[in-house]
Amino acid sequence: MKILITGAKGQLGTQIICILKSMKSELGSISSAYKNADIVGVDIDELDIANLKAAREYITNVKPDIIINSAAYTHVDDCETNEDIAFKANTIGPRNLAIVSEELGAKLIHISTDYVFAGDGTKPYREYDLPNPKSVYGSTKYLGEEYVKQFSSKYFIVRTAWLYGYYGNNFVKTIMKAAKEKGKLDVVNDQRGNPTNAEDLCFHLLKLALTEEYGIYHCTGKGECSWYDFACKIVEYANINCIVNPTTSDKINRAAKRPLFSSLDNMMLRCTVGDEMRHWEDALKIFIQNVK
Repeated sequence: MKILITGAKGQLGTQIICILKSMKSELGSISSAYKNADIVGVDIDELDIANLKAAREYITNVKPDIIINSAAYTHVDDCETNEDIAFKANTIGPRNLAIVSEELGAKLIHISTDYVFAGDGTKPYREYDLPNPKSVYGSTKYLGEEYVKQFSSKYFIVRTAWLYGYYGNNFVKTIMKAAKEKGKLDVVNDQRGNPTNAEDLCFHLLKLALTEEYGIYHCTGKGECSWYDFACKIVEYANINCIVNPTTSDKINRAAKRPLFSSLDNMMLRCTVGDEMRHWEDALKIFIQNVK
């Protein structure tokens, strides 16, 4: 088995490779089918997936059985002013991977986001709910999904949210650092979603990859909270002496509109391969114990 991972130097790509090499995650061991897998990790400095000719040449040479696309332009506010960059990474790149994976008969796992939804609902979004993105980031990711569906017949589109992991920068690490340095933080309390540990997401991506349960999936930590709730738990579990105050989105000047309610329901997981995602508080507690 040969697995190609794009965005291999990002927090998710790095985590997937580590789990594949160790054959285990915090949720347990992964399938023995991965034991002798040939893992090829690639990032933007080696391959620009937005270049179809380059992508076709590189991937055809690798001949992967599975492609996991964790490459994306995720700077949400910067996407508003760098639309072409966002479009290439989040839309054209996935399209190219879908085209080439279909030519090779490879499975494609494409990572997407809760930002494809408007965020004006009151109950968790399910896979059959219609996307209606309100930002350039969300719009480019949504069109990327559409191209994957259009050009690939063996795809898993996996939407996740509020992701944090052991590698790279993320909200948990930012809050821990800021809490230690400042002792007082203001965090928005009017945006709700699902904190997701990268360990849990990777475990499920690898579980899906061995099946033919193709389609769109939501894969987030169980339970929901606000960013303020999330920050409070981070400070509590890290045992940092810091006051966290709630604030509202309108008091923070940001270029991109954030979804106020983007909680996702892992319905497809439950109904197919099984939803073993941890509750967000449990996963966060283990994460902080390990990073400390």
